[in-house]
Amino acid sequence: MKQTTLVLIHGGQHSKLCWNPTIKAINSLASFENVLAINLPGHGDDQDKLATLTIKHCVDDVTSQILATSPTNVVLIGHSLAGITIPGVAEKLGKTLVKKIIFIACCIPPDGKRVIDTLHFPMSLVAKFAAKKSAISPAIPTALASWVFANGMTKQQKQLVFNDLRPESTRVVTEAVDRSNFPKIPMDWVITKRDRAINPKLQRKFIENLGGVDNIVGIDTCHDAMISEPEKLARIIINLAR
Repeated sequence: MKQTTLVLIHGGQHSKLCWNPTIKAINSLASFENVLAINLPGHGDDQDKLATLTIKHCVDDVTSQILATSPTNVVLIGHSLAGITIPGVAEKLGKTLVKKIIFIACCIPPDGKRVIDTLHFPMSLVAKFAAKKSAISPAIPTALASWVFANGMTKQQKQLVFNDLRPESTRVVTEAVDRSNFPKIPMDWVITKRDRAINPKLQRKFIENLGGVDNIVGIDTCHDAMISEPEKLARIIINLAR
């Protein structure tokens, strides 16, 4: 594990800060060469990029950030909307460098289809309404975020979610995905069993869209497992990364 870099990629309406509780837990339980949380373009202090953001921009930016660390072996870990970025990153880095991919409650449209066509209520309604109005959708209201991302969390945990809510590009959810050159790499999936954003049934459909995965691990929590159950998720990641 000492020669392995864990790369954590956040989902929509979030930033790399959402990973902090899980990173703290990982570092207390195991030793890796590097644990790298990445901001997608427009999700840090560069929100102007959101208006013209594409999946390719996300792939290129994430790939560059990973290569800048000169990693030996990489495990890609994505949450939610990161499911549309990770295949392209794996393609660019190649299976010699990427040893495993861990999807956590990810959105995986059928190849050639769009995110917006695959989501269920309420996220489908939120995404379609936002896409009609602007190229950038504002961060969702905290009441909705509490219901869809943070059900079952403590008040302190919910506040971490609220503090990290970001505006989002509507273009990336209306762009067709392309996994035609997705390399064959070992893949695992973490199902969030009480997820209201991407429910377990839909997650299993997304697993089918990938053509199956090697391991499926369940965790009894909401969508933002990295905040609600950081120690449990950290242990799952460490075990799968081995």
